[in-house]
Amino acid sequence: MTLILNTWIFEADVKNGAKQADLVDRVAKLGADGIEVRREYFTDLASELPEVAKRAKAHNLVVNYSVPDVLFEDDGSLNPKLGDYFKEGQILGLKKIKFNIGHFDKFTGDLKAAFSQFPLDEIQMNVENDQTQVSGTVTAIKTFLDAAHAAGLTSLGYVYDLGNWAFTHGDAEAAAKELAPYTHYIHLKNTTDEDGKLDTPDDLDTGIFDWRHLISILPSDQYYALEYPMADDAQISSQIKLFKDEVGA
Repeated sequence: MTLILNTWIFEADVKNGAKQADLVDRVAKLGADGIEVRREYFTDLASELPEVAKRAKAHNLVVNYSVPDVLFEDDGSLNPKLGDYFKEGQILGLKKIKFNIGHFDKFTGDLKAAFSQFPLDEIQMNVENDQTQVSGTVTAIKTFLDAAHAAGLTSLGYVYDLGNWAFTHGDAEAAAKELAPYTHYIHLKNTTDEDGKLDTPDDLDTGIFDWRHLISILPSDQYYALEYPMADDAQISSQIKLFKDEVGA
C-alpha cells in the first residue's frame, strides 16, 4: 500500500504563497509515501519542477502529477500540450501522470500511433472521472480504456476518484465494480449533500459515501491518495491514521 498526499490538502497554504516544493518536506514529515503535485499550483515551472524533484528524491518520496487538462480537444484531436506535460513529468521524476479524457468520442485517428510519442514506459498515464458528463462517466472511461488496451496501450489506467461520482450523479459502487480492472490509483475524498449543495469535507468519515466498502471492491495493491483540504498537520495526521488503521498499514 502506497499513500500519497495530493497538494489540494494544503490549499490554504498555497493560497498564502506556499510553494509545492516546500510541501514536499511536510509530506515527508507527515509519514506519507509520496506527493501528488497539481500543475495549477505552480507559479514558475522552470524553477519549481526541479526543486520538487530534488526534495522528493532526498526524502525518497514518490511524485505524481495532476494535470487539469484533457487528452482530446473538443474536435477530437489530440491535445497539442501533452508532450510538454510529459516533459514536465520527466523533470519531476514522475511515477504517474493524470488527465481527463475529453472528447475521445470525436477522435478518428490511430490511438497507438497518437500516444507512441510519449514516454509511457517511463511514466504511467491515467485518466480520472472528473465532474463532467464528457469525461466523468463509466461509459466514457470504459470506452476509452477498452479502445486503448485493444490498441496495445495496456499501461494506460484509471484513477478512481470517489468524491467526483457525487457531482456526476454516478453510482460509485457500480463504477468501482466495472472499472476495477483498469484501476491503478484511488483518490479518496468524501462528499456532503445538503439539499443538493455538494461540498468536500475535511474528514473521510463525513459524507454520503461508505469509503471503506468502496475500497474493498477496488484493487488493494494500488496507490491511494488523500485529496481534500485540511486545516492543519494535526488534522492531516489524524486522517492518515484513520486510513492506515482501515487498510492495516
